[in-house]
Amino acid sequence: MFSAIEIYENLKKCEAFLEKHHVLSLATSSEDEISVCNLFYAYDKSTQTFIVASSDDTTHIQNILINNKVAGSIVLETKTIAKIQGLQFRGKFDLIDDKDYSKLYFKSFPHAIVMRPKLWQIKINYFKLTDNTLGFGKKLIWRDS
Repeated sequence: MFSAIEIYENLKKCEAFLEKHHVLSLATSSEDEISVCNLFYAYDKSTQTFIVASSDDTTHIQNILINNKVAGSIVLETKTIAKIQGLQFRGKFDLIDDKDYSKLYFKSFPHAIVMRPKLWQIKINYFKLTDNTLGFGKKLIWRDS
């Protein structure tokens, strides 16, 4: 079990990694369909929420309308073993319910305003950061309590 301090420190390290990236891979499923896609994201630290844009006619959105539980990852591409870093996450994918999320997304991606995209949120309940810069295979876990 992790102490409250370790949980907090793990979350901060996960969020520091997220600040360096802007594209996530998202896995969705329905009763008989699975899908993976890549999405640009903005991240809200105060609520552990990704904000993404996507169209209703995509397979991943059709899947989340049936099953809003999702998983995904964000990775640093490198061939140097000692520099490998990657974050896995799980959460619930829903329509955006906070206007501040829209502001955050368009601050990160101002060019998207002209497209008037539909915005969605992924409320995270689990992060696992693998960070070889902290030692080979080092894993940091955060779970929403």
